[in-house]
Amino acid sequence: MTQQHPNGGESRLERGKRALADIDGEAGAKVIAALADIAPDFATYLLEFPFGDIYSRPGLDLKAREIATIAALTALGNAAPQLKVHIGAGLNVGLSREEITEVIMQMAVYAGFPAALNGLFAAEEVFSERDRRRNNSLEPSS
Repeated sequence: MTQQHPNGGESRLERGKRALADIDGEAGAKVIAALADIAPDFATYLLEFPFGDIYSRPGLDLKAREIATIAALTALGNAAPQLKVHIGAGLNVGLSREEITEVIMQMAVYAGFPAALNGLFAAEEVFSERDRRRNNSLEPSS
């Protein structure tokens, strides 16, 4: 049974879907879609707990939450796909490329240079992909 949140009356799942769309956009939708065949229940858990419960809490704004998430995923050193999604999410919620780069560089002190290097390379991929998509959308159609 899906519980209703006392504020606003929307369920955890509804709140999670809204938060995921606001934060991760297309990348988040792709993750959920990719889980549909293999583990649809896990997709629901992902929507309800991290996005419906944690990201939707009032204690931090989305920029602060993405800074923390980018730092944690960088420090893990083994979560490049998730790091790329959250670097994109950081850009979506208003972090600059410079802020994201600085957060990742800061992790060299606590997680080591290899983790920070991997994070920086992940950021470069995300930034390059965004530039490519932006440039493609600016090109006139033939």
